[in-house]
Amino acid sequence: MDKNIRFIQGNEVCVEGALYAGLDFFAGYPITPSTEIAEHLSSRLPRKGGKFIQMEDEIASMCAIIGASLTGKKVMTATSGPGFSLKQEALGYAIMTEIPCVIVNVQRGGPSTGLPTSVAQGDVMQARWGTHGDHAMIVLTASNHQDVFAITVEAFNLAETYRTPVVLLFDEVVGHMREKLVIPEPGVIPLVERLHTSVKDGVDYHPYLPREDGRLPMSDFGGVHRYNVTGLFHDMWGFPSSKPEIVQGLHRHLVDKIRNNVNQIMRYKEYYLDDAECVLISYGSSARSALHVVEQRRPRGERLGLLELQTLWPFPYQMIKDKCKHAKYVLVVEMNAGQVLRAVKRAVGDPERVFLANRVDGVFITPTDIRNILRIIMGKGA
Repeated sequence: MDKNIRFIQGNEVCVEGALYAGLDFFAGYPITPSTEIAEHLSSRLPRKGGKFIQMEDEIASMCAIIGASLTGKKVMTATSGPGFSLKQEALGYAIMTEIPCVIVNVQRGGPSTGLPTSVAQGDVMQARWGTHGDHAMIVLTASNHQDVFAITVEAFNLAETYRTPVVLLFDEVVGHMREKLVIPEPGVIPLVERLHTSVKDGVDYHPYLPREDGRLPMSDFGGVHRYNVTGLFHDMWGFPSSKPEIVQGLHRHLVDKIRNNVNQIMRYKEYYLDDAECVLISYGSSARSALHVVEQRRPRGERLGLLELQTLWPFPYQMIKDKCKHAKYVLVVEMNAGQVLRAVKRAVGDPERVFLANRVDGVFITPTDIRNILRIIMGKGA
C-alpha cells in the first residue's frame, strides 16, 4: 500500500498540507466543524518537533500564533465562524505589524452560534472586512481534497512572501467529507521560507523597511536585534508615529503589497469556458455541484462553463471580466445571501446578466437547485 495515498477527511487534509508546508506551532480552541484540525495536530505536530497548545479561547489562540511567528516559526490556528469573529482584533494587529500566519475558518451556518453542524459560506465578507480599518487580505479556498492540500501549502507560502496573515476559508462539507488524497513527495511543491535580515548585530536595523522587490526581511525575536512592534501606525524602526506622510506611506504599503500582486496571488480553475454561453462562478463545496451540472448538461448541447475561484480576496475583478465577456448569462453559485455575487456584478460589464443560485438554510446546494435556476434564466426545460 502506498503510504502517500490516503482516504481522509478534508480537515485532516488541511493538517497534512500544513505539516508539508513546515508548520512549527499551532494554537487553537475546539469548535465545530473545525475541531478535527486541532485534534489531529495535537498528536501529529509534536512528533515532528513542533508545538501544539490548546488555548483558553480564540482570542488567545490568535495572539499566541502572532507571538510564535515573531520568533521565526511557521504558525497556524483553526476555528469556525464564532471563533473567527473573536480573532478579528488580533488579526488586524497581525496585518498592521506584518506578521506571517495562517488562519483556517471552516464555515458553518450563522450568524451567532447559528447551525454548528451545518454547511454555509457566509463568512466571505467577514474574511475580507472583519477587522476594522482599511486593509488588504488574502483569502483562499478549495473544493476537493487534492486542492485543499495544495492551497494550504500555498497559504503558508503567501504568508511568508507578503508578510501577512492568510485566511483559509473552507466549509463544513469540505471539512468533513472523505475522499482520496495523494500526498506529494517532499520538494514537489516548492516552499517559501522566512526571509531573514542580513543586517548584523550592532548595525542599525530597520524592521519595517521593504527591499526594492517589496519583501520585508525579518529578525527573530530572541535573536540579535531588539525592535519595537506596535499596532499603531509606525515608522521604519517600528516606533509609533502620527505624521501624515508616515501614516499615508505605511497604509499604501500594507494595501499595495497585496493589491498590486493580484495576478501573482490569484488561483482559479476553469472548465469549458472557451464557448460557454452561461458561465457558472462558484467556490468551495458549492463548486462541486456546479461542476456536476456543467458536465451533465454539456453533452445535451448546453454551452455551460465553470469558473471555480480559489482566491476570494484580493478579488480577481479583471480576470472575471475577461472570462465572462462573451457569456450571455453569469450564474454565481454559493451558500449565502449573495456575497460573491456582489463582487461579480462589479467585475462584469453588464451586472444585469448576473444571477444567483444559493441556499441559506444549512443544506448543501445540489445540482437540482442549480438546474432550477438555470431553467428560469435560460428559458429551457430541465
